[in-house]
Amino acid sequence: MNKINIEEKFALFSEHWRPKVIGELNGQEVKLVKVQGEFPWHHYETEDEMFLVWKGRLRVEFRDRIVDMNPGECVIVPHGVEHRTCADAEAEVLIFEPAAVRNTGNVVDETYTAPMGVKL
Repeated sequence: MNKINIEEKFALFSEHWRPKVIGELNGQEVKLVKVQGEFPWHHYETEDEMFLVWKGRLRVEFRDRIVDMNPGECVIVPHGVEHRTCADAEAEVLIFEPAAVRNTGNVVDETYTAPMGVKL
């Protein structure tokens, strides 16, 4: 039950597309990730996920539309919906999703699939 300083946690890593778990609650993990570029298209069969922009700008692209977000804005992606995240410049993002979810969903990609359960 200690407070978490998000700014300090983001300062502990520099790699992109490698989520880090900073907390767990009710079967969910709270993760931090730095992003830049385009992530592969993917979806989750049964899990929803939420993206909350901390710094920078994030795009969540769907096949039929694009959601642009600034700091303090979020989007919830329902399970089964194909999407990809993109950032033209580095962005810092909080992700809320069920524990033990592979970051690339239904896709295994040597470049983007991150180790699971990495904690800060």
